[in-house]
Amino acid sequence: MLDPRNSLEDLNRLRAASNFLGILNDIKRRPEDAAKELDVSLELINSIIKGDTDLPQDIIEKAIKIWPVNKRDFFIIEDDCPKGIKIMSSKDSEKTSRIMYRAGKPYYEYRDTAMSKSAPFRPEWILELCSVTDNDSENNSVQWNNGHFLHQFTYFIGNVNFYYKDKDGKKQTAVMNTGDSMYITPFVPHTFATRSDSKSKGLILALTYGGKLTGEPQQELSSMHNLGSEFALDFSSIKSASGSLLKFHRKISSISLEELAKRTDISLKELESFESSSLIPEFSQLQKIATALTINVRDLLPNDKIENKVIIKNHKDTKTWFYPENTKSYEFRELASTTALSFSKSFEVDLLNSSDSELDLEFGLHQYVYNIGETPITLNWEINEIKYSEDIYPNDSLYIKPFIKHSFRGNGKILILRVAGKIPGDSQRELSIVGKEHTKRAISETMPWFDKKGKS
Repeated sequence: MLDPRNSLEDLNRLRAASNFLGILNDIKRRPEDAAKELDVSLELINSIIKGDTDLPQDIIEKAIKIWPVNKRDFFIIEDDCPKGIKIMSSKDSEKTSRIMYRAGKPYYEYRDTAMSKSAPFRPEWILELCSVTDNDSENNSVQWNNGHFLHQFTYFIGNVNFYYKDKDGKKQTAVMNTGDSMYITPFVPHTFATRSDSKSKGLILALTYGGKLTGEPQQELSSMHNLGSEFALDFSSIKSASGSLLKFHRKISSISLEELAKRTDISLKELESFESSSLIPEFSQLQKIATALTINVRDLLPNDKIENKVIIKNHKDTKTWFYPENTKSYEFRELASTTALSFSKSFEVDLLNSSDSELDLEFGLHQYVYNIGETPITLNWEINEIKYSEDIYPNDSLYIKPFIKHSFRGNGKILILRVAGKIPGDSQRELSIVGKEHTKRAISETMPWFDKKGKS
């Protein structure tokens, strides 16, 4: 087991070693096969597998020429927070300050906040340097972007106008104030500006993050060139999504509509209406179709609602509740979110407990936290039976790994964004099918795929 008390260098070398062993297992190479084909000594290969030696770049270059692997397969996601937490102080954030110009004038001041190599967050503190005297979306002072690939949750501080283009491409203005929030889908053009009636420049916490498409999936799509766009089905309505999913799964099974009609006892005319998106199948019909295609019913179910590309939530319209019920240590306030990303959760949280030592928060999502209050708070956490505690000051930010037991104590206010990364959802289901007893090998390969001494 990888011990977080080891150095980062040691931890990452051991993970790289395990990854290398996994590659050899996948392409069915024994260490001696790898040594022969890569023209290196068996001793070197074994040393790499044990984690005693770094994987040399020249071996990687040889491997990608002779094996069906990519260079990126050999590189691991580096773990830069082995204690489970990464904190960025407001002073360190200030050091990253840079001014962004638009049309020759200062438009934004950007500052980094807490980020980790192992987390999907790319969160920025952004001061709105452009001021406007009206709420006209056509204001000439407003400079638009082209949209970006990452999902974005935004928390507003001060009097800020949020400009965006709706589904019809029409420019819109949302008048935002402290505590308001929004979610914006990738590639929606948008921009921000301070309203001139504000006592100070408006500020946003723009928490951008990658979803399931970033990283390996994006690379796979890119390798297919124009063919990759064919994976995008028509999800413009529930009917069209239902029809698109059915047609996709039927085609990958190479089953005709006529054959599907025979297997399901559903008329050809009905099946045609399902695929043309003029009719949505009843659940009992979906069960028959799923059985016939050897898939799960969930694979044929579209999202139960089609939401706007931009979702705005005003502070006054948010729901609040206490957590946990027995101690009421926190008052949660639900901020902007989208049902399209079921593993994305955003909250404004008032801390109501100053002394309780219980670690009362633990969940399977990556978590970003920003101290938006005016007082220091205390973060307590535990990893590998070691307990830690750190004071988090106003405008400090931090990242917390999934499943880290932790708590916040004091009388302050924090902003929280929780997102899935790559695991929750289909990957989690696949890991669960593999079984808990095999998770150590699935996460980090520990042995060859066979025992050369034989096994009965």
